[in-house]
Amino acid sequence: MKLIMVLIAAVFFSETALAQELVIYPAKNQSKEQMEKDKYACYSWAKGETGFDPMATPQATTPPPAQEKKSVAGGVVKGGVGGAALGAGIGAIAGGSRGAGKGAGIGALTGGTLGGLRSSSQNKQAEQAQRQWEQEQAAQYQQKRNNYNRAFGACMEGRGYTVK
Repeated sequence: MKLIMVLIAAVFFSETALAQELVIYPAKNQSKEQMEKDKYACYSWAKGETGFDPMATPQATTPPPAQEKKSVAGGVVKGGVGGAALGAGIGAIAGGSRGAGKGAGIGALTGGTLGGLRSSSQNKQAEQAQRQWEQEQAAQYQQKRNNYNRAFGACMEGRGYTVK
């Protein structure tokens, strides 16, 4: 499961990284070779200033939320068994052995339904936590990338390039 999340994050981060590439123009007629030297020097400087390396694989800053999906079928079974036992007890008190059977049936149906709903609700909460974590990670990455881009752009402008 972690491998899938890492792959999804890598695709997401690489797409945002591609969208953030700066356009650099040699405003003072610098050669292509000089521009490459300046880009490397500014890359190194900006990386040192911001602590962000746009060439490195993005890393999560916090671990993802626990992925403990509840089986809806398991919740139905557990709820059904508990409901049947409770229903049989209540039915026996209210109507003897005949009431126990009827109570067990009603309890199993009710307990199974409630158990399935509870498992489904827990799964939705886990999915929401996962989405929130992914959004937080993307926002943190974006902020670090923006800081790096500002530093890199300032360096390149200082060397006589137009940066957009």
